[in-house]
Amino acid sequence: MYKDILLPLDLSDEHTWTRALPTAVEYAKAFGSVLHVMTVVPSFGMALVGNFFPADFEKQALDAATEALHSFTKDHIPSELAVQHVVAHGTVYEEILRSAGKVNADLIVMGAHRPELRDYLLGPNAARVVRHAKQSVLVVRD
Repeated sequence: MYKDILLPLDLSDEHTWTRALPTAVEYAKAFGSVLHVMTVVPSFGMALVGNFFPADFEKQALDAATEALHSFTKDHIPSELAVQHVVAHGTVYEEILRSAGKVNADLIVMGAHRPELRDYLLGPNAARVVRHAKQSVLVVRD
C-alpha cells in the first residue's frame, strides 16, 4: 500500500520521534516500503542574522546533520529496512512538504506534541504539513 514513507525528525528533540519512529518502522516492514528519514537544518531567516556566522557555517551545519542522521539510522532502524537519508535546509514544514514530493512519498509519518495555546496562534509544523500535504499524513502523538 505504501511504497515510500517519509519520516521527518528533529535529532535534537527526542519527543519528535520516540513514538513516530517505531510506527514508521512497523509500516515500512509491513508494506516493504523504503523509509526516507529526514531532518531539517533551519535557515537563519533574515540575512542580517546570517552575517554573524562564519562563511562556511551552513555547509558545516549540513555536514553535521548528515553525519548525525546516518548515525541515528544506524542506531535506531533495523538493518533489513531500505533507508534513504534526506537532509534539507530551510523552513521545517516547507522542507517536509518539498521532500515528500521529491521522494514520491505515499505517506508522511511524524510525531507531534500535544498542542498548547501558542500552537493555536502560530500553528505547529505537523498541523501545517497535514493541511498542505498531497500525501496521507499519520501524526503520532507523544
